Amino acid sequence: MKLILGLGCVALGALLTAGIMHYRCTKTTDTLQLIKEWDKVFAKSDKVDTRKVTFKNRYGITLVGDLYLPKNIKGKIPAIAVSGPFGAVKEQSSGLYAQTMAERGFITLAFDPSFTGESGGDVRDVASPDINTEDFSAAVDYLTTLDNVDENKIGIIGICGWGGFALNAAAMDTRIKATVTSTMYDMTRVSAKGYNDVMTADDLYKMRESLNAQRTKDYKSGTFAKATGLPDKLTGNEPQFVKDYWDYYKTKRGFHKRSINSNGNWNTTSSLSLINQPILQYSSEIRTPVLVVHGENAHSRYFGEDAFKKLKGDNKELLIVKGANHVDLYDGGDKNAIPFDKIESFYKENLK
Repeated sequence: MKLILGLGCVALGALLTAGIMHYRCTKTTDTLQLIKEWDKVFAKSDKVDTRKVTFKNRYGITLVGDLYLPKNIKGKIPAIAVSGPFGAVKEQSSGLYAQTMAERGFITLAFDPSFTGESGGDVRDVASPDINTEDFSAAVDYLTTLDNVDENKIGIIGICGWGGFALNAAAMDTRIKATVTSTMYDMTRVSAKGYNDVMTADDLYKMRESLNAQRTKDYKSGTFAKATGLPDKLTGNEPQFVKDYWDYYKTKRGFHKRSINSNGNWNTTSSLSLINQPILQYSSEIRTPVLVVHGENAHSRYFGEDAFKKLKGDNKELLIVKGANHVDLYDGGDKNAIPFDKIESFYKENLK
């Protein structure tokens, strides 16, 4: 069985071999190099003001975000924190969502997760179910300090793998009053079980053996093996979802030099925590509204539908976008697939 791995929201669960890269630079508030110019993959809106901000999570890691503010704010208004996709940066999809929702009257914050993009954290390119869930709550922490934010009206949007982390955050953090997941992945499920849950218990055990052997090598060498990522060029024989990822991350459509999926690789041993910590364990206990958005033709659609089934009560909605694949919900694609009207109405109904 051959698994395609390390591609943004693609299964980290079989990241087994790769080259070694030296990257041990510690990033702190004093050493963060913040980019001043507009370097997003989408055009800047003249309807909002934008400023770069920093804030710390409970682990002391400094996160960097872009704050989008509707022009001529009066009084306190609702706010939304946005992150994802898995392996992307705030200059890509999450920034587009944040800017668009700011145009529609919300204060929004798109942020880079710990260990990625402009945010701090040593070692780089590491994922963690705990820390990445905490990153959402840290963004909520920050939003509560803003004069124009109504701290009782804060929501979150999680895109791709961050959809799963968003649901985990919503189950834990009662300050989150409404949640949207868009083209979501459950990274812990796909890492431990592979696509469509095809991995056996023996497959998983062998993967654990390989990952821990790599961990030993990493520690002894003082370096970190990098996982397989998207190819620089396509052969034409790749699965369609790999072609879709490539079309976003490796072309002018979505390429960004700080994005792991565009210009880097996850650490191979990131999988170790993901395979052992199922993040949707308590999602059935979410008491606040959730909107699950997925593409009709997305290879990841089953993650969203299964997550939706686990939610309880009448505070949940599932929206399947006709004709859309997984990455069409990153930037709309050529179908204008992102249902911003629905997302806007969802938040206006539930953050009032």
